[in-house]
Amino acid sequence: MKKFFRYFSIALIALLFVGTFVFLYMKSRPEKPVYPELSTTRMDVKKSAVITGKITPRNEVNIKPQINGIIAELYKEAGQEVKENDVIAKLKVIPDMSSLSSAESRVRLSEINLKQAQTNYDREKALYDKDLVSAEEFDKVAQALNQAKEEASAAQDALEVIRDGVSSKNAKSSSTLVRSTITGLILDIPVKVGNSVIQANTMNDGTTVATIADMNDLIFDGNIDETEVGSLHEGIPMIISIGALQDLSLDATLEYISPKAIENNGANQFEIKAAVKCNSDVTIRSGYSANAEIVLASEEDALTIPESALEFSGDSTFVYKKVDEEYVRTQIVTGLSDGINISVKEGLAEGDVVRGSQIIVPKKK
Repeated sequence: MKKFFRYFSIALIALLFVGTFVFLYMKSRPEKPVYPELSTTRMDVKKSAVITGKITPRNEVNIKPQINGIIAELYKEAGQEVKENDVIAKLKVIPDMSSLSSAESRVRLSEINLKQAQTNYDREKALYDKDLVSAEEFDKVAQALNQAKEEASAAQDALEVIRDGVSSKNAKSSSTLVRSTITGLILDIPVKVGNSVIQANTMNDGTTVATIADMNDLIFDGNIDETEVGSLHEGIPMIISIGALQDLSLDATLEYISPKAIENNGANQFEIKAAVKCNSDVTIRSGYSANAEIVLASEEDALTIPESALEFSGDSTFVYKKVDEEYVRTQIVTGLSDGINISVKEGLAEGDVVRGSQIIVPKKK
């Protein structure tokens, strides 16, 4: 009885060993490769480039004051439409003390000259009325009086402009009023009431009171890689898609390619600009990120296969064409690719079936 159990135990151990070996062997056997069958089809093939950029107005104008001063009032705010010559802000003048002193001195001197000219005129007129001086002498004195009056008026105007920013004679064209120079949309007003502003001069650019742009004239501004810029030319159509506005596509026309490359992350790129055809039903904001799709080349009604079916050897391209339930390695000549499908110039006919890339089938546990 003991021998029986001993032999049974040995047989059981041997059976487990053999079973484990067979199981591991079966698991280690490679699965039979599975390949999809792909058919040739006819379609339009396009090679496109996608360029990242942004939407900006063609003309963006910074409005600056004509004098130094302090913002006294703001009549507009960002987002409002303005027309040319609309008043945006009013300034309180801060006169330059040296200029103010000179202007006051000029006024006092002109008043002295005017008083003296008036005295000379009155004396000369009395003599002229008695025919004691010639008409020529009287005309000279009258002319001197007129000149003195004009100088006094000009000196007073200059003083008012320096002191108040506007003269009483030219109140409508006051330099204390900051006006829009174009018709458009106010993009930004970076100042507040009470801020000091300075006019533009040779020493500085001046303070920007408002930024205005015509939002009906927009451009796409982006950069394209040097490997693709050679296929572009002015006038080529583009499709613009804006990330913030889903399902919206705008037509555009390429109108500028930079003649000089810029280095961006180690790659040479060229700036491009395209005129965007605006849709009046959609509000487009300045600075929107956008993508532009440009068709670099195209083939219409081309015989195509998926690129996954290709096999490369040196400079040659091959596919495995199905012939009588067998796959025969066949050399082909390819054309344009869109990254997914590629056109076939020679080696295949419409309706041919080729073998695709191997499908990895997970092993059963």
